[in-house]
Parts: sequence; C-alpha cells; structure tokens
Amino acid sequence: MAIHLYEGDLPDGLDLGPVVAIDSETMGLNPHRDRLCVVQLSSGDGNAHLVRFKKGEYTAPNLVKLLEDANVLKLFHFARFDVAVMKQYLGANTAPIYCTKIASKLARTYTDRHGLKDLVRELAGVDLDKQQQSSDWGADEISDAQKDYAASDVLYLHACKEKLDVMLAREGRLELASAAFAFLSTRAALDLAGFEQMDIFAH
Repeated sequence: MAIHLYEGDLPDGLDLGPVVAIDSETMGLNPHRDRLCVVQLSSGDGNAHLVRFKKGEYTAPNLVKLLEDANVLKLFHFARFDVAVMKQYLGANTAPIYCTKIASKLARTYTDRHGLKDLVRELAGVDLDKQQQSSDWGADEISDAQKDYAASDVLYLHACKEKLDVMLAREGRLELASAAFAFLSTRAALDLAGFEQMDIFAH
C-alpha cells in the first residue's frame, strides 16, 4: 500500500478510474461550523491519495472536476455528510454517487450494525483501527497514524460495494438503492439549508 499526500488539490493528470472511493476528515460533524481538512481517495488498487486543505484555502479544480465527472462513480460510506461538506467548502455538486451505508441498510437487514468498521469486517475481512477518528485533523501536520487511518476509510469500499451489489440484486433492491443514491445530493442540500432534523415527507 502506498499513501500519497497532496496539498490543496489532486495533481494534474491523475486518473483514478471509473469508480473512486472517497471520504473526508473534518473538524466535526457540522458542515457550517467544522471545516474540511482532508479528502482521501482510492481507485481500489490498494493505494490512497490524500488531499490536505489549509484553513480558508479551498480552490481545488482537479478534485472538483473529479467529483462532478458524470463518467466517474463516487463511492462513499455515509455519502450524505461527505457530499454536503464538499458542497459547503469546495462548491462541488458531486454525482453520480454510491453509498455503502445506504446499500448496507437495504441489503443487510439482519443486523443494525452499518458502521464502516462492522461493514468492512464482515464483507472484506479486515478489522479497521478507528483510534484516529476523533483526532485533530486541522493540525499543521498530520501524523502517520492519521494518514493510515484516512487511507483505511477508502481502501476497502470497492470490495464492500461488490458484495453489497450481489446482496441487493439477490433481495431485489438494486433499483431502490439506485433511487436512494440519486437523491443523496438533494438530501445533502436539505441538510445545508437547515432541514437536517426535519422529515419533510412526514405529514
């Protein structure tokens, strides 16, 4: 495994293929308050690419181009948050999207454990170390442990997607999953507009 760290944007000409696993690290879980610090990506080849952002410096045309590329599927776990935070800080309208958390909830109805750690353990046979999850991602330098943690969040999503697609097809829920994925950009926009706690579909 190789981890590549870039400052401020992806390098010119980097081709990560038709399906790219993506995650983000922030200062917290409120996109309006907690800034974007790192975006990590993987093409599923065992390597990870980390883009680190300094406070207030969010001009990343290469990354935004990738996020908005209609020919590249963006693979997330809990896309709702990542898509919202990348819209908030990068101005990116991310699409198309696949979310392993949504896929897991639709396919793995035999469990209520849909976190990344549980999903990767069952479907990829890897026990993730989540110790750095709550560390300071806004520090001037990120540690090797943080880099390893960030990489691990994207390295196994392709393997999980492959297994989840089989399960979704078996249970007849692929179409439902696709419709849910297509709605994610709107769901993220609703969150940013202040409707994150309201079910607008309720009576």
